Amino acid sequence: MIFAEDSEQLALALELRQQTFGGECFAERYIEGREFNLSLLASAGKPEVLPPAEIRFEGYPPNKRKIVDYRAKWDETSFEYIHTSRCFHFAPKDGPLLQKMIGIAKKCWDLFGLRGYARVDFRADEAGKPWVLEINANPCISPDAGFVAAAMQGGLGMGEIVARIISAAGPHKNY
Repeated sequence: MIFAEDSEQLALALELRQQTFGGECFAERYIEGREFNLSLLASAGKPEVLPPAEIRFEGYPPNKRKIVDYRAKWDETSFEYIHTSRCFHFAPKDGPLLQKMIGIAKKCWDLFGLRGYARVDFRADEAGKPWVLEINANPCISPDAGFVAAAMQGGLGMGEIVARIISAAGPHKNY
């Protein structure tokens, strides 16, 4: 994570990262707010948006950044893992925000030529404006992953998930 006070500091930090890791680097602004995952699964050539999930940061101290990083996903002993949960239940007042994110997720599907399955991650800032954090064209489909959890919330089993992904890939040849 990089903390920069101005664009010059940011440019220098990115240059140092580039020298250390190679390749190109970029930075994105941290957005305080709620985090959402919208999973999409191909259905007759179009994306079906599975039940939206909110990632909840429970019991975080005020000065701790709320980020779903490696520790939050995989380190079962970390504060982040223990205090980060996924929820599929929303208050009626969240309806307009969820509908806006669903529309954006479908536009991302079309714009980026996604196929089979994908996940679009969002932050909704304190004013309720959704921001796209990431478009994941190949989200994890392990049994405990967010994509699979959303599909199961939508009544799909693992067999149907895999069958729809394969079907969206097009005709197959036996070699």
